[in-house]
Amino acid sequence: MTGVLLTGFEPFGGAAANPSADAVRLAADRWRGPEPLAVGILPVTFAGSGPRLRALLAEHDPEVVIAVGVAGGRSSIGVERVAVNLRDARIPDNAGAQPSSGPSVPGGPPAWFATLPVKRIVRDVRAAHIPCELSLSAGTFVCNNVFAHAMDAASARVRAGFIHVPWATGQAPHGEPELPLADIARALSIAARTALDAPDDVDEPGGTLH
Repeated sequence: MTGVLLTGFEPFGGAAANPSADAVRLAADRWRGPEPLAVGILPVTFAGSGPRLRALLAEHDPEVVIAVGVAGGRSSIGVERVAVNLRDARIPDNAGAQPSSGPSVPGGPPAWFATLPVKRIVRDVRAAHIPCELSLSAGTFVCNNVFAHAMDAASARVRAGFIHVPWATGQAPHGEPELPLADIARALSIAARTALDAPDDVDEPGGTLH
């Protein structure tokens, strides 16, 4: 059994890099365990991302799986709380597919809640002076698709979820917000450590009014 599985994505939408892939690799390089940590890079395709994630879960049998993707325009680390069972793509994926409806997991429930201690992760990342927020929407593109597959495929003993990250410094197009790559990687390491160690989530408000 692997302690942690972190996944990122290949570049998409014309970008030269994807900070999710860069950050999970850097987090793995700096991880000091003692639990083993594995990394996988997923394709930005609806058809390929889910099966690839499921194969990584079967290969590594992790205690914690955190899938990571970039959310251009966000200025904080976003710890996602809800995966919806819906594919609705504003832009084509890297294979040219652009579904406008239909489930990520046929026969699955309408939505899943992350089993990571999401509020505790937000608190711990903020304590490290890295901007972080609880997010209630992972969108309906490939990131959410992977989140849905992670929740559907993970066994009851696995803590699973998704984290969105901003662009890394020097990568953002059109003046969008950025964070240093080292801070993004450190936030992912904190999230992994918290998920491994925390027996439960904190009981405190984290919702929004709109």
